[in-house]
Amino acid sequence: MVDTFEYGSPDADIVLIQPVDEYELSSIENEVNEIIRLSNKDFRLIAVKIENWNRDLSPWKAKAVFGKEDFGDGAKETLDRILKLCTDKDKQYIIGGYSLAGLFSLWASYQTDTFKAVASASPSMWFPGFIAYMKDNEIKTDAVYLSLGDKEMNTRNPVMATVGDCINGAYKYLKEKGFDVFLEWNKGNHFKDADIRTAKAFSWALERMVEK
Repeated sequence: MVDTFEYGSPDADIVLIQPVDEYELSSIENEVNEIIRLSNKDFRLIAVKIENWNRDLSPWKAKAVFGKEDFGDGAKETLDRILKLCTDKDKQYIIGGYSLAGLFSLWASYQTDTFKAVASASPSMWFPGFIAYMKDNEIKTDAVYLSLGDKEMNTRNPVMATVGDCINGAYKYLKEKGFDVFLEWNKGNHFKDADIRTAKAFSWALERMVEK
């Protein structure tokens, strides 16, 4: 079972899927309102509650980068649960999220062609081995939005400080491969305006959807 919370238009042809934690749920209505303001598309948003962020969104195990909690390898199980929400072939699905959920969303687009676009806001591109994974595998989505805060690299953590180089590398790689990819730089550090940044990501992806 997976706990979900729904927003927007229940009958919309475009469905946004977003893994969230308790904190993000507290501001998601503001995010939804911002998506409505920025986009002229009708949409339904399904927020999927994640119980253990580091375990359930990590594509493979990795040692702790901050704090003491290591990263698990629960992404596959989480994706399997999410895909059960995406069975209506008449709908167009977009997956997206913030931070590690943004990385998970990008990783998910390498596992399945279910998602027509990825809305990856301030993703944890520093995740060990992820850039190499991107280059060794084939993405299965049509469009990718990436963003980062212009101060996110300013950290004493040597792993997380690589996030700027990593996201630039990912953008350049996807661009050279011919994908519809966009990289936006936002003001501030990682903890600034997460709801607004995520709304901007989804709004960009929504504009890539074809009217049915």
